[in-house]
Amino acid sequence: MKICTKLAVTLSLAAALFAAETAKTENVRGYVLDSACAFTKGLKKPVSAECATACAKAGSPLVILAPSGRIYWPIADTTPSSSQNDKLLPYAGKTVTASGKIYQRGGSTAIVISKIEEAKQ
Repeated sequence: MKICTKLAVTLSLAAALFAAETAKTENVRGYVLDSACAFTKGLKKPVSAECATACAKAGSPLVILAPSGRIYWPIADTTPSSSQNDKLLPYAGKTVTASGKIYQRGGSTAIVISKIEEAKQ
């Protein structure tokens, strides 16, 4: 039984390391809006910067909504993790270009943002 447990732990750690190593650095372009509106209202762009800011300040995580409809969840790569809203709040309701490591799991896409700026129109 101990051998099975050790093997399971070893395989889990190896899988986690492999997943971390396979993250690709990419550039992402899209609108910054709150996650609730992105899902419940089916928005293709934010209602307004004020609306996205109000929802973020109330606790809704900000996300990046790409033109393709893909939603990028900004995450930290630190432990313990932390909210990324402070990093995105200046861009609420605006179009941004962000670069960072992209992670995918179970249909969700996350980005560890290394650089973000308002997109040039």
